[in-house]
Amino acid sequence: MLDQINEVFFEEARELLESLEGHLLSLEENPDNKEIISAVFRIMHTIKGSSGMFGFDSISKFTHEVENTFDAVRNGAAQVTPDLIRLTLRSRDHILDMLDGSDTEETKAESEAIISELKKILSPEKEPQESIGVVIPQKKEEVTEESSKKEEVSKTWRISFTPSVSILCNGTRPSLMIKELTEFGTATVIMFSKNIPPLSQIEPTSCYLSWDIILTTTHSKEELLDVFIFLDETSIVKIEEINIDEAYNHKIGEILLNRKSLTPEALEDILDEQKPIGQMLVEKNIISSENLQSALAEQNHIKKVAKAKSSDSPSNNANHSSSIRVTSEKLDLLINLVGEMVTFNARLDQISKKLNNPALITLSEQSERYILSLRDTAMDMRMLPIGTTFTRFRRLVHDLAADLHKNIELVTEGAETEIDKTVIEKLNDPLIHMIRNSVDHGIESPEERVAKGKSPQGTIKLTARHAGAFVLIIISDDGAGLNKEKIYAKALEKGLVPPGTNPSDSEIYDMIFLPGFSTADTVSSVSGRGVGMDVVKKDIAALSGSVSIESRPGNGTDFILKIPLTLAIIEGMMVQIGSGMYIIPLANIVECIEFSPENEDDEDRVCSHINARGEFLPYINLRKWFEIDEPQSGPQQVVIVNDQDSKVGLVVDKVIGNHQTVIKPLGDLYRSIEGLSGATILGDSSVALILDVFKLSNVIRKTQVM
Repeated sequence: MLDQINEVFFEEARELLESLEGHLLSLEENPDNKEIISAVFRIMHTIKGSSGMFGFDSISKFTHEVENTFDAVRNGAAQVTPDLIRLTLRSRDHILDMLDGSDTEETKAESEAIISELKKILSPEKEPQESIGVVIPQKKEEVTEESSKKEEVSKTWRISFTPSVSILCNGTRPSLMIKELTEFGTATVIMFSKNIPPLSQIEPTSCYLSWDIILTTTHSKEELLDVFIFLDETSIVKIEEINIDEAYNHKIGEILLNRKSLTPEALEDILDEQKPIGQMLVEKNIISSENLQSALAEQNHIKKVAKAKSSDSPSNNANHSSSIRVTSEKLDLLINLVGEMVTFNARLDQISKKLNNPALITLSEQSERYILSLRDTAMDMRMLPIGTTFTRFRRLVHDLAADLHKNIELVTEGAETEIDKTVIEKLNDPLIHMIRNSVDHGIESPEERVAKGKSPQGTIKLTARHAGAFVLIIISDDGAGLNKEKIYAKALEKGLVPPGTNPSDSEIYDMIFLPGFSTADTVSSVSGRGVGMDVVKKDIAALSGSVSIESRPGNGTDFILKIPLTLAIIEGMMVQIGSGMYIIPLANIVECIEFSPENEDDEDRVCSHINARGEFLPYINLRKWFEIDEPQSGPQQVVIVNDQDSKVGLVVDKVIGNHQTVIKPLGDLYRSIEGLSGATILGDSSVALILDVFKLSNVIRKTQVM
């Protein structure tokens, strides 16, 4: 149980650190942005509090030092500088190492080194005597002014905290939460013990206490809620603002009314008597003695706190959307179960039609609607904005540009575009390779750019947008573009292409994906070894995607990735070739026509051309390609599919109809067959192979007769 709780903390902390990286890179561009500074401070504060709560004291202590630095920046006592950004990024990476369990002497030494540099930022070496007499009064004046500001925006909150009985079993310590709250400002803490059972019934691992905290602080409601971020759903936290101006003269009865511990009717009845109102309310069992104790404490707190006007900022009582964290393993299990239900429904549909039972057919149709709705909901749950990946590359470009002494800006567009989380995970490495190449090979040095009449700052643009059932990801740069002559000469030199060929521009550009290919004159830590781009193409192909290149000599290069939205369940068209069933992704299909070859000889060819409604298109005869010798019955058909921006034809024996397809990986026997991307189980428990449109299109280009 404790390991699961710790894993939740690790996951939350890593998400916060990922967000921190983006904030720091944005802060480097806008060092005076107070919102970003506050965001950095809050992230450090949250990690500090949660790590301390879960017993990771070394992380809590280290993060506290970074938090103090940005608290000083918030208050104007320190400035955002490139050194501070560099040091905070280093701190971020160091915290990640600590989360991974690294607790060596080197780790401790790194912590001390970073803390030492942070303290130098907070307390720079003073000038000799003459400056001391000037600085110190100025500091006092600034502090006094800042204190005045804080006092003006301070608010008083009533925090009711009732933890779940089992909170201690989850590794959460309420005392640490209360201690953190008291550090926020002036606090009065009231503990309630009415729920403590008799001694014989007390469970050592159970929590029977609850608390009221009256807190005057400059912190917002959201920051107070952050203290309770790791609470389970059964714990109760209620935070209400107390208006000091209105509550200053409130009597006990008014306070109890505001808390809704007392009704107006009961208050009127009790006022007719002469005893103190609190005493009478307790005697008549209208309120508990603990309610009275808490109200008296609140009254005393308000009287002790100096009057302060509430700020005119918008209310902090904004509605928070309810959410729950689910592990990716559970989500994958749900998708697998939905896939099994799809297969089951296909079987049910097949049986109902075979029996020709109207009631069973209706039941099958209703079941299909529900399963389709469940499928769409489950798939939506797996969809994540691709911006979660884009954000990581800002740091990559930042560090690489610094190493190569280049000035490069990364611009992102379409970060809200959603794609399956599994696809996102597999896209990370290919995108890293292409961005590294754009930084190293694409963007020129500032001196070269100025000599060409360009801005000294290069730009890499990362764009994502939907295109039907696919996502287009474009990596663009405004660099030198690809040198066709150099690429072709290098390919000839390495023997990667036969001499005497006359390839097109696109074919030359595709040569950079050949294994072992590199145009770099020297090997560096970034590139030049001839590995990377061939891996990129393989990884993209493994996603049933494609990659193409467009280059503008002297003005930049575009890498265009076409990736399916999901790899789990797709809509497909079932076709028959021989006795076997095959699936073509429906998103690729344009239309279906009868196969009418131009020449009789074309019937025996694997690839040729066909006249499709006046359009001359290349095609591949899948019966010939898969070497199926079974006798053919009836005329063949051509399925016209989109291949990026062009069309090709797939010749099949028969088009069966639409089929909801649950994608399964191919076995070792079929993985080497070009043109297949996966398999699916049909309703009768037989297997249908899924055709890879992009690979078949490449086959057509390689073997067609022009």
